[in-house]
Amino acid sequence: MEIFDIFFNLDVMRRAFPILMRGMLNTIFLGTAAIVVGGVLGVLICLVRLYAPKWLRLLAVFYIDIFRAIPVLVVLILVYYALPFAGIVFSSFVAATIALALVLAAYTAEVVRAGIEAVPKGQFEACDALGLSFATTMRKVVLPQAFRMMIPPLASYGVAIMKDTSLASVVAMDDLLKQATDAQALFANPTPLVLAALLYIAILWPLVRLTGWLEQHFKRGYR
Repeated sequence: MEIFDIFFNLDVMRRAFPILMRGMLNTIFLGTAAIVVGGVLGVLICLVRLYAPKWLRLLAVFYIDIFRAIPVLVVLILVYYALPFAGIVFSSFVAATIALALVLAAYTAEVVRAGIEAVPKGQFEACDALGLSFATTMRKVVLPQAFRMMIPPLASYGVAIMKDTSLASVVAMDDLLKQATDAQALFANPTPLVLAALLYIAILWPLVRLTGWLEQHFKRGYR
């Protein structure tokens, strides 16, 4: 029974649960903000890479390559600890959102690019023949077709970003992992970390299953 007292102490779980729930809400808010900001930024970067002047396209490629190569933790540390030396100071929540969004945007841009390039060129030619503007062509013709191919990988990256929110504890943000670590020190028991792992599963397992369902759903749509 000693292992249960150490890792599955019900009394510690009961007292730590409200603390971890606050961290869980912060984790959900952080993940949602990073996904929204990173998704929008990724689409914009993709459009720049495909249709902007050459020097801007090269900058977009450079951005995508760099942020796909740098670990999220390094980006987070640079945003939170290095930028203050340049007079730019962010709260831990904003810094974590920016870092996660910057990395997600790089991956999103590549997914969106692949989706757009998979749309037959005849669609673009037909839009030109009808006199549709570039914005109308992308909004009403190209992106709706590309969206079906983009959803499964974008969902996978969204799940990955939700997991990476645990890195925000490095910049002292009160996310789920940080609250679990503090609770562990407060109660001198590792049970809060086990409870945090269960809460992460509660958040991420439905998202993982949703990703699998989307992959199967859209795979059937291609047949």
